[in-house]
Amino acid sequence: METEPAAPEELDRREAFIDDWLAAAAAANPAIDAVERGPAGQRRRYVRIRGEEKDVWTIWLTLGQRTLGYTTYLVPAPEENHARFYEHLLRRNRGLAGLKLEIGPEDAVYLSGSIPLAQVTAAALDHVLGSMYAAVELIFRPAMRIGFASKFKG
Repeated sequence: METEPAAPEELDRREAFIDDWLAAAAAANPAIDAVERGPAGQRRRYVRIRGEEKDVWTIWLTLGQRTLGYTTYLVPAPEENHARFYEHLLRRNRGLAGLKLEIGPEDAVYLSGSIPLAQVTAAALDHVLGSMYAAVELIFRPAMRIGFASKFKG
């Protein structure tokens, strides 16, 4: 069942809620390195995260008329071991809740998901950031070691 698109006023309220939540989360969570607004006219936020396996990465939060989308660039297209690389990603993809791995521009791998606007709550935003953090930490280094194995030999 498709919901009606949100009115501009509702989107403004949701955007203000997300901004307030991001400000509080950034103040309380040292993993959040920075929060920036997207270009004028876009309802997009960039949340720069400091990780352990992947030092720094960014979550793009995009508020649409029906959903809040979230995406991060995970790894570039592999240089070698293509079959093992994609097998690793497919196996990891199966265990992701509310997220999916996908191939994007330049065959890079992205981690993304979305939730309906009605479900955009503080708890849901906590879950989104926490799930993305956990997935990046779990998937990034093994994927790099498979897809760029010759660079890790030493």
